[in-house]
Amino acid sequence: MTTPSETEPVSISEVIGSLTGPWQPRDLVTANDAVVRVARFEGEFPWHVHEEDELFLCWDGSFRIELENREPVTLDAGELFVVPKGTRHRPVAAQPAHALMLERPETKQYGN
Repeated sequence: MTTPSETEPVSISEVIGSLTGPWQPRDLVTANDAVVRVARFEGEFPWHVHEEDELFLCWDGSFRIELENREPVTLDAGELFVVPKGTRHRPVAAQPAHALMLERPETKQYGN
């Protein structure tokens, strides 16, 4: 999907309202060498790992990020967490939640 023009504001709420299902990220904008994505989290996402850091910002609801060999991290609306590169992880949401993710454009959803 192409990202909107950087000269126009992006309504995160409108994009969230247009999401058709969980775990289907939508690119919002690009800045420098990063893309901001939004997705609905619901249920368990598969375990995976990235070769770069991945930032999660909980927009609404609540979800946890399970990390291999570490205690899970729970995020509520307005909280963010960075999963360090090379860390096996998966987001899990008992109830629907929405998150923004800051990633490189080439970051694969299911890891490298």
